[in-house]
Amino acid sequence: MPRRQMHMTGADGAALRAALRELRTKLEVPAEFPEAVLAEAEHAAAHPRLPDSDSTDIPFFTIDPPTSVDLDQAMHLAKRPAGGYRVHYAIADVAAFVAPGGALDAEAHRRVTTLYFPDGRVPLHPAVLSEGAASLLPDQTRPALLWRLDLDPDGRVETVDVRRTLVRSRAKLDYDRLQKAIDTGTAEEPLALLADIGRLREALEQERGGISLNVPEQEIVEHDGRYALAYRAPLPADGWNAQISLMTGMAAADLMLATGTGVLRTLPNAPDGAVGRLRRAAKALRIDWPHHVPYAELVRSLDPHRPAHAAFLQECTALLRGAGYTAFTGGDSPDPAIHSAVAAPYTHCTAPLRRLVDRYTGELCVAAVAGAEPPPWAVANLAALPDTMADGSRLANTVERECVDLVEAAVLKDRVGETFEGTVIDVKDREPLVGTVHLEDPAVVGRIESAARDLPLGERIRVRLTAADPGTAKILFAPA
Repeated sequence: MPRRQMHMTGADGAALRAALRELRTKLEVPAEFPEAVLAEAEHAAAHPRLPDSDSTDIPFFTIDPPTSVDLDQAMHLAKRPAGGYRVHYAIADVAAFVAPGGALDAEAHRRVTTLYFPDGRVPLHPAVLSEGAASLLPDQTRPALLWRLDLDPDGRVETVDVRRTLVRSRAKLDYDRLQKAIDTGTAEEPLALLADIGRLREALEQERGGISLNVPEQEIVEHDGRYALAYRAPLPADGWNAQISLMTGMAAADLMLATGTGVLRTLPNAPDGAVGRLRRAAKALRIDWPHHVPYAELVRSLDPHRPAHAAFLQECTALLRGAGYTAFTGGDSPDPAIHSAVAAPYTHCTAPLRRLVDRYTGELCVAAVAGAEPPPWAVANLAALPDTMADGSRLANTVERECVDLVEAAVLKDRVGETFEGTVIDVKDREPLVGTVHLEDPAVVGRIESAARDLPLGERIRVRLTAADPGTAKILFAPA
């Protein structure tokens, strides 16, 4: 599921970078890896546990942002002679490098997930692994968990297999390059099939009532000492690639449910209050949302290239905040078992370089297909895994929220005293003079405090910016 992603471009933005360094300190974000962890990572990089199977004859390719080097996934797509499609999806085999109970394992459980800041990331594993020996870099032989999913002509999964093997990627593609090749008809069949399979999977998602958010990335640009927010709208290829990952996560959930041991990614239906707030955000951004139109239908109609729609899609991520993990063993039925946005059982299994739980689900699925008992270390830690992931997710959400606040304060820091158009999207029940306002331009969300009158929930008003301090990540408005 998407997160708000922010990247700094242009000038160095010294003031904002300093504030981000202070934020890392305040949140006690892990800094450098301990020496014992680095030493174990160096040894593991030179001496991984390699499988006997070899699939390096399959010409895999990866799809990632141009600067990415921590490559979790590689794929190869083909038509089946009898009809339908075959998807080979290779996932980095982190367990080939991380020994259970070792220093690397302990550090991964402490960090839980890679943290993303506008000016860089704090990785789950040392770079010698995440950007080197374990990454599915082009022209390098790597251990991987290789999923093989055979699909019917409508894109439905018919058979699933996953096992350890060696793979070798032939090409590292970025989304722009891939989209251009598909649009111009110059893509070779394994690339061109991504559009065919992706569209089929999107149709199936709509059929089962699921929804994917094509959330734009926010770029922070500094010009002449002032900051601005710009959006990079996702391409169709972004969504098609995501569908391959979603399909694999659903297949993994089914495998674990069949064996009675596993961990699912779950999400309850959004509460009415959250949907109501989202409707007020739509009004603030002048997005027409008739009451008879379901949320999923509205989201599919949005164009992420339009600034107002891009901002609304960012707000939609709030409905995903109730997501968690549900572990189960001994044949127990997990409760809850459904991810409401996927509209099916689902798990995280395709990003083990960046997320702890994926190493567990990969191990459990390999055992399930082999008809073997799952590794004792995985089962022993399974009950505690949801809480561990929840702690890591809370920190990741806090990092995301604080970074957004910092950036919005930086964008507005030279505009204190100016007035803006906005809509009040939230009012505190016990403090009707305090609430939240969503500006139309720039599309930021901030606290508003009224000195005299109750705030008019859901109404468009003019507001005055009274404070914007990147050093404290604070912006404050008052009715104009």
